[in-house]
Amino acid sequence: MSNNNTHSATTADLPSSGGVRGRLLIFAAPSGAGKSTLVQYVMSHGLNTHFSISTTTRAPRGTEQHGKEYYFVTTDQFNEHIRRGDFVEYEEVYTGRMYGTLRSEVESRLDAGQNVVFDVDVNGGMNIKRLYGDQALSIFIMPPSIDELRRRLIGRATDAPEVIDQRIERAEYEISQADRFDRIVVNDGLEQAKQEILKIVTDFLCA
Repeated sequence: MSNNNTHSATTADLPSSGGVRGRLLIFAAPSGAGKSTLVQYVMSHGLNTHFSISTTTRAPRGTEQHGKEYYFVTTDQFNEHIRRGDFVEYEEVYTGRMYGTLRSEVESRLDAGQNVVFDVDVNGGMNIKRLYGDQALSIFIMPPSIDELRRRLIGRATDAPEVIDQRIERAEYEISQADRFDRIVVNDGLEQAKQEILKIVTDFLCA
């Protein structure tokens, strides 16, 4: 699988702000590692966190709604955002499935002093960290094993077998990039992972 289709802005593209800006919390993990559950736990603790909604060309799953979990757009609309330079980063995570982070979504929240949470893929997370540097904390959520990850994906019952195989292939690459993140949290037990990740985030925001 090629992983060279990632694009990011440069620090020169970031607008200056005279006020106190928020900070960035970047969470990345293989699909099925429990990222969404842990992100929601962190955000429930009154840390002035606000979710950064990604834009994607994939179809909604289950009860997902446009403007809540994602901005769902067509490929043509996504390409128009690229043409206008609207993204901080974007990537074709799977063939035909594009994901990106809109610059306007990030900057408006940071300028308002809010702490922005990113639930993104691994390459997107690394690019945002590279762009924002010490303003950002990047956390990789690690599954206990590939076998356990496959079991969770099957149990989720939302994907066809061939999609699960794609996700496992992708997960092997993502896990190989884990040491490029600031912190790694192994989700082997949900309650323990919740407490560990909350402490990491709280220490960063209070530093």
